[in-house]
Order: sequence, then structure tokens, then C-alpha cells
Amino acid sequence: MNTRTNLLFFAFSRRLFAVPALATFIWFLATTPAAASVVQENGTVELTILQAIILGLVEGLTEYLPVSSTGHLLVTNELLGLNESPESEAAINTYAICIQLGAIIAVFFLYQERIRQMIDGLLGRSEEGRKVLIAVLIAFGITAVIGLTIGETIKEQLFGVPPIAGAWIVGGLVILGLSRTGWFDKTTKELHQLTWQNAIVIGLIQAIAMWPGVSRSMITIIGAVLVGLSLRAAVEFSFLLGLITLSAATAYEALDGGAELIDTFGVTTPLIGLVVAFVAAIASVKWMVTWLNDKGFEVFGWYRIAVGILAFILLGTNVIS
Repeated sequence: MNTRTNLLFFAFSRRLFAVPALATFIWFLATTPAAASVVQENGTVELTILQAIILGLVEGLTEYLPVSSTGHLLVTNELLGLNESPESEAAINTYAICIQLGAIIAVFFLYQERIRQMIDGLLGRSEEGRKVLIAVLIAFGITAVIGLTIGETIKEQLFGVPPIAGAWIVGGLVILGLSRTGWFDKTTKELHQLTWQNAIVIGLIQAIAMWPGVSRSMITIIGAVLVGLSLRAAVEFSFLLGLITLSAATAYEALDGGAELIDTFGVTTPLIGLVVAFVAAIASVKWMVTWLNDKGFEVFGWYRIAVGILAFILLGTNVIS
């Protein structure tokens, strides 16, 4: 091959394997001796700067990809040994939610024009912004009611590596099935054409993501396409819905366990993780939008199946529990 062909092949390969390559890189970081957890004299686990960077990368890169950030964070915590101390468990669980703030700010940054339009809609200055805002609020409200009703029960039953690994594989098969049939290419409705009935359907479907490993991003995109949105519009709606859903979850968790988080890990190290999550989320969202426009959803299906199988292997070999 000539030089130009080599460069094109390299560029294509780099994009094709971007997600698994990043996962491999994070795996390498998480399993280095420098990232191992250290139990302090008071029985708590120290959150190091390297661990905060790793968690920030995982959160930022996976929050808006259809691969489940919750599942990735839980497995990463296991690899880092951050779940080894019962005294630190509550603080780690709180941080796994609060680190979402970095990804939330990233969406504010990237979609500020749409958010400004929604604010104008609230103030009666934009009809399109009003319609989008209403749809987002309805979908969020439906999910919030379901979450407050059965969320804790689901968390108690399904918050573990085996259910997450199973959800990864099932979700991957769903994505592959829908992609192979061309289902994602058959809808054309724009964001402002969403009805309140459509929003209810998406809100109901989003509740499935309370099962860790399902992926809120994946399920809301599928739900939005189901009611007729084009894939591009569905992705944007998923980001906007995630903005309010994640903000509410983060605020609730911060109020409930923020003080214990700070007492256990301080302020500086957790903030480093938030900043890393912000930068990683910007890169991830930009990459995802470009990739979906050019290549579609299929790569995420294969990735989910691969990471689900890997999780079961790690369980079977007692690397994680």
C-alpha cells in the first residue's frame, strides 16, 4: 500500500477500535500496582489522585455512550479495590454518582444553544424550545416517579457484577439486532416534533435503565427512535434528558451523602476526578455524534457483548466479585 492508503487505513482503524482501545487503556491503568487501593488505619480506603483520574476517565467516556457508565464504574471500583472497605462503601457509592457532575457540565458546554432555546421556551420566547423543554420534563417526571417507587428495590436486587454483565450482553444483542435490520435509519421526526405522548413513552422506557448495565443512553435513544425521532435527534434528546436526570440524581446523592464523601476523601482528589470526567465527556460526546452519523450503532453492540463476556470471565477467575 502507498503512504496515502496506509494513512487512510490507520485513520479508519483508529476510529473503528477507539472504544475498545480506550477500554483496554483504562484496564491497564486500573490494574497497575500504582492504582491499587490502600486501607488506612481508620479502616477506610484512600482515594488517590490516580484512582480519581481513572474514575473520571471511565465516567466521562461512558456516561453518554450506550455502554452503561454505572456498570463500568462498578467494575472499575472492583479492579481498584475501592470496595474492599465497608467503612468507605457509602462514600465510594456517593462518588460514583457525584462524579457525573463533570459529564453534566460537559453537556451544558456542548449544547448551550439548545439549552438557551429551552430557557427561551420557558420564558415564552421560543415555541420550539418550549416543546423540547416540555418533552424533556415529562420524560424525566415519568422516570422519577418510577425511580422513587421501586428504585431502591431494583438497586438491592440488581446492583452487582453478574446482573450488569448480563445486561451488557443482552443490550449488545439488542443493538446488533436493531442495527442489522436498519431500524435506526427508518425514522425522520425532528426534536421539536415530539409530542407529550412520545415523551411519556420515552420516560417509561428510560426507567429500564435503573437496571445497572442497561445504559440510560442506550435505552433512551432506542425509545426516542421507537416514537419516530431520527437517530441524530434521538441522540440529542438522550443528552438533554440525561442532563436533567443526572442533575437530579447527583443533587439527591450529594445532599444525602456529600458530607461523608468529603469526610472520607476530602475535596481536592474528588474534584480532580470531576474535571477529568468533564474533559473526557466532551471528547466522548463529540466522537459519538460523529461516529453515529457515519457508522451507526453496531460497534457499541459488539463492545457490550465483549465487555459482558470479559466481566463473566473476571468473575469466574475471582479477579472481581
